[in-house]
Amino acid sequence: MKALIFPGQGSQSVGMGQELYKNFDLVKKVFKDADEKLNYPISKIILDGPEAELKLTENTQPAILTVSYSIFKIITEEFNIDLKKGFTFFAGHSLGEYSALVASGSLSFTDAILLLHQRGKFMQDAVPDGKGSMIAVMGLNLKDLNKFIKEISNSKGVCEVANDNSNSQIILSGDKSAIDEISEILKKNKKKTIPLPVSAPFHCSLMKPAARNMEKSGGFSNKLSLFQKPEMRFKRSCPLSIKNAPEVDYKNIKLIKKYISDTGKILPSRITSISQSKQRELSLAIKRAKILGLV
Repeated sequence: MKALIFPGQGSQSVGMGQELYKNFDLVKKVFKDADEKLNYPISKIILDGPEAELKLTENTQPAILTVSYSIFKIITEEFNIDLKKGFTFFAGHSLGEYSALVASGSLSFTDAILLLHQRGKFMQDAVPDGKGSMIAVMGLNLKDLNKFIKEISNSKGVCEVANDNSNSQIILSGDKSAIDEISEILKKNKKKTIPLPVSAPFHCSLMKPAARNMEKSGGFSNKLSLFQKPEMRFKRSCPLSIKNAPEVDYKNIKLIKKYISDTGKILPSRITSISQSKQRELSLAIKRAKILGLV
């Protein structure tokens, strides 16, 4: 299974999409649609900056969506590449989930632009620019990082794990004073940190006021169309039924382990795309392997 992943905040830079804008009329149209819907020139901020304006989350969010959707349109319309054949899922990293919804046809681009601009405003209102911060911590697992977090003074404010990306990269988010302190603590312990180019501390408890405001904004939501069923329909082939697929056998431990969860149960077919007949074969093979103590 493959997923098409769209990027989130922190991936933005002044001039992103500039070459595409110059060379493709459909990109110019996407940028124009964004300007008209927002009633201000987001395209100019994307292409020319300044960086301080692009970094504001009320601009960052619609800007990243605009560029992501432009690239998607080029691939699917300019080059006529059918992404339904290559990917099982459309997904996104944080903000990128909105780009995935637009690309799949579940949400219109113009609705998403309005939604993200308002979402960004609520987030920035929750924590003014300069009061919050985020960093990427490199080379530490979650257990070890939590030991350092406990050293921070409570008076410094919020310092929380925002994203556990891997065993060697974790994102921290919170009040700037607390993030600055943990950065110094980690630096003294020869640990690498990377500040993220964002204007608010996302994915932490400081965003709760923004969430409440989004829920209350009934008047705003009335301006949006309803979510639609995705236009993209993905053909999911059973990986155990295709040509040259491995044989389902209790002695094939490597194959069996691939379809067993951490709790020792067979993974559901909605996740693995296994057909009903192969799911039955796989279930029987797993039971036999367990009886013989092979897994």
